[in-house]
Amino acid sequence: MNQQTYAKLSILAFGLILVSFVIVGFSRIVLRYETARLLGGPTLLAGFGLVCFLFVRGLFAYTNILPLESR
Repeated sequence: MNQQTYAKLSILAFGLILVSFVIVGFSRIVLRYETARLLGGPTLLAGFGLVCFLFVRGLFAYTNILPLESR
């Protein structure tokens, strides 16, 4: 993985988490709160999983176990 891909995935993770809050917010207008959370949950979980992956990948790069390639 190169640095550019790492940055793009970081932006994607931020976007997924932001979209999940938007989904919950707009869903609450017409649905109950529990249903809105169920709709926003999968994108929040995907964003959180991506953040965890990027954290571990960044830790590996920091310790030179698996360095990031510069382009």
